[in-house]
Amino acid sequence: MLITGRELTELKKFTGMMCEAFGLDGRIERYKGTPPTGLYRWDLDCQEMVTRDALDDNAVYPKRSGPGYETMKWLGLRIRELRDRAYAEMDGGPTAPGAPE
Repeated sequence: MLITGRELTELKKFTGMMCEAFGLDGRIERYKGTPPTGLYRWDLDCQEMVTRDALDDNAVYPKRSGPGYETMKWLGLRIRELRDRAYAEMDGGPTAPGAPE
């Protein structure tokens, strides 16, 4: 998964919330945006929860708008889609939206 620019900047603000995810916090902190980072399914689970929790936190995004909020919202959607595909592959289901069953 390629995470760059504002997405990476926003995600790095929340690496403390990833501290018990088998080193994911350190990998995100060291990640520079190239090449795409390899993620395990459980990394995607963690990132999906972190983005959701960040978006729900009024102290972080009190107005529920603005560039940072919109960026995290978009990143959360991308992560969720990738996570869903990973679990579908594991279950033997379709691997991409619209894939034949």
